[in-house]
Amino acid sequence: MSTGRLETFADGVFAIAATLLILNVTVPRPGNGNLAHELGTHWPSYVAYAVSFLTIGIMWVNHHFVLTQIGRADRAFLFLNIFLLLCVAFVPFPTRLLAEALRTPDARAAAVAYGVTMTTTAVFFNALWLYAISRGGHLIDERVDRSIVASITRSFRPGVPSYAFATAVAFVSAWASAALYAAIALFYVLTGTLSPRDA
Repeated sequence: MSTGRLETFADGVFAIAATLLILNVTVPRPGNGNLAHELGTHWPSYVAYAVSFLTIGIMWVNHHFVLTQIGRADRAFLFLNIFLLLCVAFVPFPTRLLAEALRTPDARAAAVAYGVTMTTTAVFFNALWLYAISRGGHLIDERVDRSIVASITRSFRPGVPSYAFATAVAFVSAWASAALYAAIALFYVLTGTLSPRDA
């Protein structure tokens, strides 16, 4: 089957997940003191929003680019895509959890929850792509340059170990773990799946 409806559905999930992130940004209650000071104290919410929005945006870009390489989809590919989107739609929850708990004794647990979510998402992203290129690239469009396939495969490799490492760091320091999550997002913004040669 073609991938048209699959991509339309995926775009909707990505858009909703990214939009829901703004609901995690805490709004100070009026009358509780200086508003400028109150806004400043909620900076973890802003950072969590920015990092997670970038992460979802990067996943959307990569997902779109992956689907442009796919010539056909079978039942297994569709279900792998569903599990990936399940993880994407879940991202707003651990984002809020981390933003609200970062300066509390529960920070480590929140950082672990965020990391487990991102690691699981990376696992399904890799599984989706590896399944597509398995059996000699049975789902890859015949017109696709094999160097692009190899480039995508290389770019996905660091995802799972990077997020797994950042999650493990959370057991020692939630702040260090959160910084690593931000660094991973920045890394993929700067590198991405596309290279100038592929664009």
